Amino acid sequence: MAHGWRRRLAYLRIEDVDAFYGDTQVLHGVQLSIEKGQIVSLIGPSGSGKSTLLRVLVGLNKPRRGSVWLDGKPIEYGNKKALRAARDRFAIVFQQFNLFQNMNVLKNVTIVPVRIKKRDAQQVKKEATALLQKVGLGDKLHAYPDELSGGQQQRVAIARALALRPDVLLLDEVTSALDPELINEVLDTIRLLAKEGMTMVIVSHEMAFVREVASKVLFMDEGRIVEAGEAKEVLDNPKTDRAKEFMAKILRE
Repeated sequence: MAHGWRRRLAYLRIEDVDAFYGDTQVLHGVQLSIEKGQIVSLIGPSGSGKSTLLRVLVGLNKPRRGSVWLDGKPIEYGNKKALRAARDRFAIVFQQFNLFQNMNVLKNVTIVPVRIKKRDAQQVKKEATALLQKVGLGDKLHAYPDELSGGQQQRVAIARALALRPDVLLLDEVTSALDPELINEVLDTIRLLAKEGMTMVIVSHEMAFVREVASKVLFMDEGRIVEAGEAKEVLDNPKTDRAKEFMAKILRE
């Protein structure tokens, strides 16, 4: 009976979370539930708390109040061992690629699973090669970051995150540092992951893409979730004045 009750809970739950940078509060009572395989997109103006929420999930900015539950269990952000175990289940990709410039593509993807996670080097190499082929970089295994375009580097960063075998993939404005013509090759990679059922939380200003892949959209402003719903509902028919103002500005651009 208890097992069935746990199954009905959301896979990832964020309950009444507050977060601060120093004395400045940047998240105010954030609540969110995500089902396994769901793709949730966070939209809103710069400085609204979207990236902070991702950082809270992986413990880079620990919540001051509230709780985060993954697969029916709370994440103990104050317990180093428990936090390490939780971090093994998340992977985050940032705007900047953060690749090791002195290592080739394959080494960039394999170094953490081998050196930090102590997994078998040959198995990791096999998996990494397959991941790089999946993101369209099977011919770039031995290239170095400065030999790649921005879009290619970002796809390496996504492959590196996937090599950690995460349960939840967090993508923080992964196309914002790219030239317009390179954006679609990264979005194609995310589309592929969506089709495969990866649970994802995506911060993005690419509204057409959000409409296409997101099963739930959250509009954030000043550290609060102002609106939440299906993509079509939030993007086409926002209910709050603040969301209407934001969407009107986005559409004008």
